[in-house]
Amino acid sequence: MRSLCVHTFVFVWGVYNDEHGGRATFIRVIRSNPTTADWPAPVGAAMNRETENRGRWDMRSYQFDKYGEPLRAVEAETPAPAGRQVLVRVEACGVCHSDIHLWDGYFDLGDDRKADLSRSHSLPLTLGHEIVGEVAALGDQASGVNVGDKAVVYPWIGCGDCGACHSGGDHLCPRPHALGVNADGGYADHVMVPDARFLYAYGDVDTALACTYACSGITAYGALKKVRGRAEGRSLLIIGAGGVGLAGLMIAQAMMDTTIIVADIDEAKLATAKAAGADHVINPTADGARKELIGLTGGGANGAVDFVGSDKSAGFGMQALANGGMLIVVGLFGGSLKLSVPLLPLKNIMLGGSYVGSPEEMRELMDLVVAGKVKPLPVATRPLAEADQTLRDLRDGKIVGRMVLTP
Repeated sequence: MRSLCVHTFVFVWGVYNDEHGGRATFIRVIRSNPTTADWPAPVGAAMNRETENRGRWDMRSYQFDKYGEPLRAVEAETPAPAGRQVLVRVEACGVCHSDIHLWDGYFDLGDDRKADLSRSHSLPLTLGHEIVGEVAALGDQASGVNVGDKAVVYPWIGCGDCGACHSGGDHLCPRPHALGVNADGGYADHVMVPDARFLYAYGDVDTALACTYACSGITAYGALKKVRGRAEGRSLLIIGAGGVGLAGLMIAQAMMDTTIIVADIDEAKLATAKAAGADHVINPTADGARKELIGLTGGGANGAVDFVGSDKSAGFGMQALANGGMLIVVGLFGGSLKLSVPLLPLKNIMLGGSYVGSPEEMRELMDLVVAGKVKPLPVATRPLAEADQTLRDLRDGKIVGRMVLTP
């Protein structure tokens, strides 16, 4: 007869002050009667002596267990990888606008309608999908990487069994397991990756910059690929000069030869875009903005990407298109678009969407990045302990470029 061992768990609550001055509540999960056999396998040679000296409490993450509530620090045992899994020690994790929507628990669909995210997410959840780090340990079936390798983590992971996944469209899987979205992500000092094929080398690119290619980079690249055939040699309108929009500007300059116009309602962001290589910048709220754009492009933009995704930004994008033009919406700000349907055939214009990008597109992007063809995005760093405040600052529009958290 197999004996049953019953364990008691103790949850210890307190306040954590880190060496950077950050302050957050924390919860430590303690098994009160552990035995040697209870512990996971060692996490590998990449764990340094300082980490070993911290004992079993060497994994800290910042989670929320109620939508909209402050993030709190949680300490627990570092998990041991099994099978094809790879444990990555997080070195940097970008903060994205979609983190705010996930934190809120909904997307704004306009007309007082919301897309409820609570049905597809289990709480508590560790946010963070722009992850870069070092391989710390490997499952017994993992291959293709070694302990100590540095890599960007592709987070848009699917179930692995559906038609989308089998055709290379993991990001379009109807049963996603995306890190930081459906599974715990990079607002932590370790993250578990299900397979080494989701790890991409980043050469000598700065670590804080490298992580941004997992979302802002791949999102921009996937959208720009859709409009490249229309914009190449003619004109491209980029709407929104936030973190993803600026990434789009940098990547567009590497992907195609075209006149690039950047539109934003924030003059500081327009100045940043101009300094980063935009041929022209426009404030859509200024008098005569559409007329100016028509004049700059000789009839309208041939390709446009909306990195904001509001009713106003998409509306401006539709009005700015030339005959035969294409608008791709990427942003998730929210709203409801009023559309004059006859204009679609009369102007032969196309309206579409784009959601991040496939693993193959991630490889294509990282090839451009490692080759030095993509100019660096403005990146600033903050300690991981400031994750909660950073989300609030991003919501309030206080961040230009990309903000990256470092453990």
